[in-house]
Amino acid sequence: MNDPRQPAVLGERRQLLNLAYRLLGSLAEAEDVVQEAYARWYAMSERQRQEVAAPGAWLTTVASRICLDLLGSARARREQYVGEWIPEPVPGHSESLGGPAPADPADRVTLDESISMAFLVVLDSMTPAERVAFVLHDVFRYSFAEVAEVLGRSPAACRQLASSARRRIDTSPRPSSTERAEVVRGFKKAWEAGDLEALVGLLDPQATATADGGGQVLAFLEPITGGEQIARAWMEIAARTAPIDLEERVVNGQPGLVARLDGEIISVYAFDIEDGRITRIWVIRNPSKLRPWTVG
Repeated sequence: MNDPRQPAVLGERRQLLNLAYRLLGSLAEAEDVVQEAYARWYAMSERQRQEVAAPGAWLTTVASRICLDLLGSARARREQYVGEWIPEPVPGHSESLGGPAPADPADRVTLDESISMAFLVVLDSMTPAERVAFVLHDVFRYSFAEVAEVLGRSPAACRQLASSARRRIDTSPRPSSTERAEVVRGFKKAWEAGDLEALVGLLDPQATATADGGGQVLAFLEPITGGEQIARAWMEIAARTAPIDLEERVVNGQPGLVARLDGEIISVYAFDIEDGRITRIWVIRNPSKLRPWTVG
């Protein structure tokens, strides 16, 4: 079979992966969704495929519907999850925060503000329909008529879903990447030095720290609230564990940290920062979610 449209069809993979990751917050699940979408495409006869006027739109619709089904069952699966669930972090493409970012390979998620950890956490608080409507329309610029095709609702209903989701998004001005990097670097240095006072100064008094060990590794099960409480917890971690190496890395498009023990990545840290202080820390320790950091 020699399908002249095959290169264009296969060229949709990156877009589908970007979409599925934002909808699910899991790169592993996003890859499965993309694979399933292509499997359904090639399961059709050649005649059926030729009848599809826009293969890209067809694949997007199929992938979005698979994600919608997965989101619908996610809450039930989360009830069995040990501790807090945090979206799977994806690495940046430069080894240091100040280094140049090479062109993204086709099998990686594009790193920008719409996959920051803070953004993904807000997406996770939405209903499945809200999340799909918002991501398709506001992030990927699909029309509400196209969104309606995915959700099986009217364009007007999809517009309302996206509007409801949009109200949850923080639109206040965000610090630059340079400003974020300076705060994260300060946090790293203070932690390494065991400087409690410096750590407290870098944390918002109402800051929250959340960890995800997935029941596979040791992690605090409940969020820690309060800058001083978080700082003391981090000092305790440093005192109780073997020496770890901290690296400044890009985490979901934002300055973050990676912790190594004996050369192996054991934790990824994502941060949200406002007015020069850390307001949220997400600690991902679940080994299943660290696969993109430890493979390739």
